[in-house]
Amino acid sequence: MFFDLAISLVQGPKSLGNLIQMFGSFRSKNTIMATTICFILWVVFVTDTVWTRSVRQVYEASDPEDWTMHDFDCPRECFCPPSFPTALYCENRGLKEIPAIPSRIWYLYLENNLIETIPEKPFENATQLRWINLNKNKITNYGIEKGALSQLKKLLFLFLEDNELEEVPSPLPRSLEQLQLARNKVSRIPQGTFSNLENLTLLDLQHNKLLDNAFQRDTFKGLKNLMQLNMAKNALRNMPPRLPANTMQLFLDNNSIEGIPENYFNVIPKVAFLRLNHNKLSDAGLPSSGFNVSSILDLQLSHNQLTKVPKISAHLQHLHLDHNKIRNVNVSVICPSTPTTLPVEDSFSYGPHLRYLRLDGNEIKPPIPMDLMTCFRLLQAVII
Repeated sequence: MFFDLAISLVQGPKSLGNLIQMFGSFRSKNTIMATTICFILWVVFVTDTVWTRSVRQVYEASDPEDWTMHDFDCPRECFCPPSFPTALYCENRGLKEIPAIPSRIWYLYLENNLIETIPEKPFENATQLRWINLNKNKITNYGIEKGALSQLKKLLFLFLEDNELEEVPSPLPRSLEQLQLARNKVSRIPQGTFSNLENLTLLDLQHNKLLDNAFQRDTFKGLKNLMQLNMAKNALRNMPPRLPANTMQLFLDNNSIEGIPENYFNVIPKVAFLRLNHNKLSDAGLPSSGFNVSSILDLQLSHNQLTKVPKISAHLQHLHLDHNKIRNVNVSVICPSTPTTLPVEDSFSYGPHLRYLRLDGNEIKPPIPMDLMTCFRLLQAVII
């Protein structure tokens, strides 16, 4: 319920303000509820940091009085809404080529066409472009002219999902903040591809054909501000090396990962959301400290080959371990250690923060051990 609420809040600042007011009224009445709402606020902040710029487009149109009549030219293949003059809608029209883009355009929609190439010429005057959606076309790497994308000095969002790409396109504009390449055939990342993308916050490579040999130790060098990295549904057997230090959301579901190197998370000290569902992780493949990483708040390890609950941090709030091979829960091993001297006013706030635990689909038989509830006093849901 709380995650649904958090997601809904991203839709507008009014809802977020309401939540803050709720938090103030709950805090004095219920410490557990107040702590939970703090976590919701934090989730909203992280999500909003990555996605805020994708919803600001409606409010950033330039003053129409600054344009001449010539600026209102509209390619005959497309639609130019008078109420949104900085947008050009050319989607779902069976286009095989990109039309000439007027200079006033900030937001370009070309999804679901038959486009195979991205040449420089259509973008000669499109110096203000912030957003390009080319999802669901037939674009190949050979069809992208070398300077076509890098010349777009103000581009922030580039969508190339569901195309025919076999490697991450390069060069890309330094201004880019989000790169969406899901559901292509990407198996290669040329050296230096990301070296100048210091503004990139989101990189989506899910559902491609990446193998372990696609990565070098310096593959992600340059991504100083990357916060979300999605490489789910590839063919990885190992964790990708040397991830950007600011990574907060790492999604590696549906690969064939068998183990995690010792001290792997030292390189990404801010990771808060870690998804490794549908892999081949076993007890032997985990670090000796398990997932005892203070930054991790949401850990998903469903559909693996674990036979026991791994060690976790006292800061972890959501743990998914369903559909493994776990037979029992040894609370004396998994219960995080806490300070022996706690403030009297609120001992709950300083113990383990786990609120949600999923253990169904294992070999565990009820009832739930009472010492589990004694350790994790903030537990609100246990699925077994």
